[in-house]
Amino acid sequence: MRLFLSSYRFGAHANRLLDLTGEPGRVAVIANACDAWPSAWQSAVTSDLVPLRRMGFQPEVVDLREYIGRAEALADTLSGFPAVWVRGGNTFVLRAQFARSGADLILTRLLQADALVYAGYSAGACVMTPDLHGLESTDDPAEVRTACGIEPLWDGLGLVPRRIVPHLDSPTDPEGHSRKLVRDYLAAGTPHWALTDDHVVVVDGERTEVLT
Repeated sequence: MRLFLSSYRFGAHANRLLDLTGEPGRVAVIANACDAWPSAWQSAVTSDLVPLRRMGFQPEVVDLREYIGRAEALADTLSGFPAVWVRGGNTFVLRAQFARSGADLILTRLLQADALVYAGYSAGACVMTPDLHGLESTDDPAEVRTACGIEPLWDGLGLVPRRIVPHLDSPTDPEGHSRKLVRDYLAAGTPHWALTDDHVVVVDGERTEVLT
């Protein structure tokens, strides 16, 4: 299994992503964490396509909304990519769209077979953890009902053993929500990784490392 989980895009370790993927090639871009924000959706996608292309990747948007109830078709699509890139947004919305499309089961299967590299940041990283409790302090679970028409799910995919707190001491978090969440996790004894926008969690086979 190969995972590249960051707080913000490549963090300070873009080369480590290339170590996982080898030569940059096609990458499926999943931006459904932004589905609750229709007016900003396209600009959010574009903001990720540009840096991926600069690194030599050939990004192609895969919109999970087009695969609701069509898990077989999604499996066929994703199996044709050597890598996926899952951007940030609302973690609860992303988790719901993973469930509605079958992406949660499909990606788990492909990753366990080492058939692709999963790169995700912010929500795209948090969704891979055991559960999402605590993230309601930064992401609004109520947006799931509006964007997806279902109740929020609180379990992650569980492909890493700790929760992730992104954007620690980041300019994108001026009110310090991430720092408070870290304090809450520490007080509760909850295993977690607290990531600044430079940090990356890399899983490469049996090895897991946090790059600072």
